[in-house]
Amino acid sequence: MDDAGRLTHLDEHGAARMVDVADKAVTHRRAVASAEVRMLPETLAMIVEGRAAKGDVFAVARVAGIMAAKRTADLIPMCHPLSLTHVSVNLEPGDATVLVTAVAETDGKTGVEMEALTAASVAALTIYDMCKAVDRGMVVADLKLLEKEGGKSGHYLREDV
Repeated sequence: MDDAGRLTHLDEHGAARMVDVADKAVTHRRAVASAEVRMLPETLAMIVEGRAAKGDVFAVARVAGIMAAKRTADLIPMCHPLSLTHVSVNLEPGDATVLVTAVAETDGKTGVEMEALTAASVAALTIYDMCKAVDRGMVVADLKLLEKEGGKSGHYLREDV
């Protein structure tokens, strides 16, 4: 929403539009997002022990998330193509879960929230894809923005993490 409470991706007639960022200041922008993949304990053990038939699940998921962040503007219609300065994807095994955390950064005129969210979601989907043959009941859940820094709106930190 803009300062007047209007959705920024709609024009005065309600038509979809890409936001004009020409007058925005270039600042360092950073966003952190996460998702969770829930699975059978046996599936997680297979991943951690490196026994997945398709190979190193975590390595492939990490690369998929990074690649997805770089292609966000191709997937989300109103996103600006960004020159990312950094993307990372961390995969943390838990109790029959994998917590995916993605960080995206740029020096630019618009934020990187969508890039971080895209990285987390695609990394989580890659885990599902690589393990679906042994556990079709996996669930990808809780995709969310955890933190955002930079730009006019300043710092956002999710409180219910």
